[in-house]
Amino acid sequence: MKYLCLICAETVMEQMDNDVAEHHFKEYAEFTKNLKEGGHYLGCNRLLPPSAAVTVRVRGGKVSATDGPFAETKEQFGGYYLIEARDLNEAIQIASRIPGAKHGCVEVRPVAEDEQTLQALGFAEA
Repeated sequence: MKYLCLICAETVMEQMDNDVAEHHFKEYAEFTKNLKEGGHYLGCNRLLPPSAAVTVRVRGGKVSATDGPFAETKEQFGGYYLIEARDLNEAIQIASRIPGAKHGCVEVRPVAEDEQTLQALGFAEA
């Protein structure tokens, strides 16, 4: 089963001292290497800070775009891993090794792979 691990932290890489950020990047490189070797890796990336975000809404057929994230919070999404795991317990074990879990939190969410979703997204025939 696929799981999305959303990494949340109060401080993103751009806000860290250079030596702290460099150490953190090395931790992520090692974690990602191990994840690939273990066969759980499907994808990942780091997100730019919320100041680079745009929130899009459509109301009454009108599109509006607002700079920044949807809501002000202390913690912000810093990145994600898309992983393959046997079950939620294994996904939690993997997420607990993500370096950002030591400084913030990691939300683990199953990816919907039901037939209706796969059809709606064009991954299965109707």
